Amino acid sequence: MRIGVVSDTHNNLRNVARIVEIFNQSDVERVVHTGDITRASTLEALSGLHMPLMGVFGNNDVERDSLLGAAKRFGMKLVDPPLRIELHGHSISVVHDPLDISEALTRESSLLLHGHNHRHIQEHRNGCLVFNPGECAGIMAGLNAVGVVDLASLRADLLKF
Repeated sequence: MRIGVVSDTHNNLRNVARIVEIFNQSDVERVVHTGDITRASTLEALSGLHMPLMGVFGNNDVERDSLLGAAKRFGMKLVDPPLRIELHGHSISVVHDPLDISEALTRESSLLLHGHNHRHIQEHRNGCLVFNPGECAGIMAGLNAVGVVDLASLRADLLKF
């Protein structure tokens, strides 16, 4: 099973349209958003995904009511972090801010996803893969990225656009 990972879309609808194309062509079964969606229009754009989306709120997701309404309308799940998911034999935790990553959380998870700082992070802590795909809402072509995590091998790859 492969999952797509996206963070900090910040309502950049042009890039979100490209992200939808990338994930729809990448053989992922689910997409996880690590927060800072910002507006309901981003969820509307993400509704073009051919797979379910779930995720957490970030510090810039202040329009909670409209985001929750859009998530419900499009069959998406958004919660306050941490989000805990069991998939393909792995315990996955999702937070927005890397400052919310505790030693206990890495010990309880085989995969921990985060965003917030717009920096690609891929490291192991306490046997847990910690992954942030980095920037996806920038204006410089080729410097934006989303991630794909293969849960069979617990390997993460960046897809740049």
